[in-house]
Amino acid sequence: MSTEPAESPTVHGKPRQAAVAAWIGSALEYYDFFIYGTAAALVFNKVFFPDSDPATGTLLAVATYGVGYAARPIGAFFLGHVGDRFGRKKVLVFTVVLMGIATFLVGCLPTYAQAGVLAPVLLVVLRLLQGLSASGEQAGANSMSLEHAPPNRRAYYTSYTLSGTQAGQILGTAAFLPVAALPEDALLSWGWRIPFWASAIVVVVGYVIRRRLDETPVFARQAATAGLARLPVVELFRDHWRAVLRVICASLIATVSTIFTVYALSFAVNTVGLDRTPMLWVGVLANVVALAALPLCATLADRVGRKPVFITGSLGCAVLMFGYLGAIAAGNYVLIFVVGIVMFGVVYSATNGIWPAFYGEMFSTQVRLSGMAIGTQIGFAIAGFSPTIAAALDGEDGTSWVPVAVLTAVFCLVNVLAVASGRETYRVPTEQLGSEPAAPSAARPVTA
Repeated sequence: MSTEPAESPTVHGKPRQAAVAAWIGSALEYYDFFIYGTAAALVFNKVFFPDSDPATGTLLAVATYGVGYAARPIGAFFLGHVGDRFGRKKVLVFTVVLMGIATFLVGCLPTYAQAGVLAPVLLVVLRLLQGLSASGEQAGANSMSLEHAPPNRRAYYTSYTLSGTQAGQILGTAAFLPVAALPEDALLSWGWRIPFWASAIVVVVGYVIRRRLDETPVFARQAATAGLARLPVVELFRDHWRAVLRVICASLIATVSTIFTVYALSFAVNTVGLDRTPMLWVGVLANVVALAALPLCATLADRVGRKPVFITGSLGCAVLMFGYLGAIAAGNYVLIFVVGIVMFGVVYSATNGIWPAFYGEMFSTQVRLSGMAIGTQIGFAIAGFSPTIAAALDGEDGTSWVPVAVLTAVFCLVNVLAVASGRETYRVPTEQLGSEPAAPSAARPVTA
C-alpha cells in the first residue's frame, strides 16, 4: 500500500454534481456506442460485407458489434488500475475523449466497394477502441456517483449513470430515424455516416463537463489516510475474487439489452420483413419509459434492498423475451410495442437501475473501480456476443426465434443465482463496503 501524502479530502460529497456529470457523460458516451449497434443491424451488412449472402453478411455485421465487447475486459484491467491508483476523474475524461474520436472516424471509413477488405478491418479496429473506452466508462461513473452519494441513497444517485446510458440509446436510435427513412441509395452511400459524424460534440462537451468534476471524498480520504493500493488488481483478486466472479455472472443480464437492441431489430427487419422505422421507435419509446423507471426502481432498492428488486426484474425479462420475439415473428406491431416497452422500459429497469450500486457495494474503495470494471466487462463481453450466438441459433432461414428466447432466459437465471447468493448491502455504511464481514449499521444512515 502507498503512504504518499495527498491533499486533504473533501468532507462532504457533491452527489447532484456527480450524478449530473455521470448522466451527461454516459449519454454522450453511449450515444456513440449504440449508433454502432443500430448501424450493424441495418447497414453494415451491405456497406462492409456486400459479397456475402444476406444471412452471412448480417452475421458478420452483428459480429463486429460483439468485437467491441471483446475489448472491454482488456480495457477494464488497464482503466481499473488507473481509476483505483490515480483517481476516478482521470478515467472519466479519457473514456469520453477516446469514444468520441473512434466513433467520428467510423463515419469517415471507406466502404468495401472503395477499399476492399481494408474497410471491414478498419471498422473492427475502431470498434475495439470503442470497447476500450466503454470498459471504464460505467465503472468510473458509478464509482464517482456512489462515493459522492449519501449512504442511504446510493442506488438512487448511481442510477443516473444508467439513465444517461438509456438517454444515449434514445439519441442514438433517434438519430437513425430520419436516416433510415432515406432512399436506399442515399442511406448506404452517405446517410449512415451522419450519426457518427455528430459524435464530434462528445470530445468537446464531455471533456469540459468531466474536467470540472471534483474527485470523490471517499477516494481522497483513502489516499490521505490508509493510502492507495499500488497494484489494485493484485489486491482485487487476492481479497475480492468471489465478488468479481459474482459480478461476472450477474452481468449476464446485459444479454437482454443486446438481444433487444441488435438481434431483435435485425430479426424484425431482415428476416420477418417488418418496416425499420416502427422497430426503431420501439427502442426509443422503451428507453423514454426507462428514464422514469430507473430512478423509481433505484429508490425502491434504497428502501427494501437491492436483491428483491434485482431478482424480480431478471425473472420478468426471462419470461417477456418469449413474448417480444414471438410478437415480432407474428408481425403484430401492437404486441411488439406493448411487450417491448414493458420488458425493456420497465422490467429491465429493475435490474439496470440497481446494479451500479449493488456491484460497487461489493468492493472496498481501494479496488472498487477495478472490481466493477473487470467483473462487468467480462460479463458484458459474453452478453455482447449473444446476438452473434442468437443469429447462429435461429437457423439458416432465421425464423427459429424460440432458441434465442431460451438462451436469454438461461442468462437471466444465471444472474438470479448470482444475485441471490450475494450479501444485501443497502444498509452498510460506505466506509465499510467490501469488508469481511460487512455488518450493517444499527441505525439507518441519515442523508447528508
